[in-house]
Amino acid sequence: MNATRISIVSLWVLLFALSSCSFKGREKSVRNVLSEQQRSWNHGDLDGFMQGYVAGDSLIFIGEKGIRYGYQATLKGYKKTYADLKAMGNLDFDILHVLNAGPKAVVVVGKWKLIRDKDMPQGYFTLLFQKVKGEWKIVMDHTS
Repeated sequence: MNATRISIVSLWVLLFALSSCSFKGREKSVRNVLSEQQRSWNHGDLDGFMQGYVAGDSLIFIGEKGIRYGYQATLKGYKKTYADLKAMGNLDFDILHVLNAGPKAVVVVGKWKLIRDKDMPQGYFTLLFQKVKGEWKIVMDHTS
């Protein structure tokens, strides 16, 4: 192999390694957001839970009742459905996949479960995270 090809291959290997390291940092950051959301939920703190979402009208939430646009509409929906600790139960996330969607986006696929006195609803979610003002935030949530 000539020197030019070796240099090109070396450059690609370096770029791949740097991209992989960079993604590991993004993955850790979004996992931390989800851990904080779970902690907030399990303490009955919906406002704290919502800190994982982008504030403003750009948030898209897709659930069993349709599509909600915006942070306030999403918060209002959560507060209506989960009015107290009994309704909220204990939230558990099982993160199935964390996917690299480029340098400024991460997709998370997972399973959620609420453990409550009388039932245990559960389902799946797909979250699109983007870096907003230096923080990783959920910009789209599809939960079923």
